[in-house]
Amino acid sequence: MNQREILEVMKKAAVKAGEIIMDIYKTDFTVDYKDDHSPLTQADRQANACIIEQLAAHFPEYSILSEETEDNMERRENDYCFIVDPLDGTKEFVKRNGQFTVNIALAYKQHPVLGVIYVPVTKDLFYASTNEGAFKKDGATGEVTKITVSDKLNNLVWVGSKSHSTDKEQKLIKAHEAQITEVISAGSSLKGCLVAEQKADIYYRFGLTHEWDTAAMHCIAEQAGAIVRQMDHSELIYNRENTLNEKGFYIVNRKENVW
Repeated sequence: MNQREILEVMKKAAVKAGEIIMDIYKTDFTVDYKDDHSPLTQADRQANACIIEQLAAHFPEYSILSEETEDNMERRENDYCFIVDPLDGTKEFVKRNGQFTVNIALAYKQHPVLGVIYVPVTKDLFYASTNEGAFKKDGATGEVTKITVSDKLNNLVWVGSKSHSTDKEQKLIKAHEAQITEVISAGSSLKGCLVAEQKADIYYRFGLTHEWDTAAMHCIAEQAGAIVRQMDHSELIYNRENTLNEKGFYIVNRKENVW
């Protein structure tokens, strides 16, 4: 299969998982907690089962790394690895604020080459490939638009986390307050999408994340023209033994905004 065909399967899997999530969202669902105290719901589990089933059926030769599936280190022997977060922003899901997504990426030799992010509440669909760039399908109109980052150096819009803001972020905002005119917040991988579609310009994340939190967003933002690096300016790669992104990362519209 070529990139476009693989991407179509990923998009359909993400939308189907989003429909499952919304069915549960409308109910009086229960919340469990993992060992790290992060929330887990029936939506996480059912969306994960849906995505894994679709990907495994179409691409049995590819490995899969998912937040909600027991990790198998044999995945590292495969050049192709799907990286899945079936419900990114479970905290936002529990709060019922709509700021959650379905994330599916495909990494080839540790680099994200395809990315899909679906927003179940709005039905917006973001997707990207290294061959064709980044796109947004509007959930309300169905219109598909190619998206690119802004070229702004001033009057910047900073986007940060709804649930994970840090003192380091506040200090960086303060240090560059002459360039930043607005600070907004968003949940889950929506932050990277906002940079990709020019609704924000810079996103710095000092806190810990995992590969499944960033892979799809990384691909979409990068293919829209953003610079995506770890905080020490090294490359952020995937299908690693340790899935934790320990260094933090940034997604910015221009190299001049790498601080």
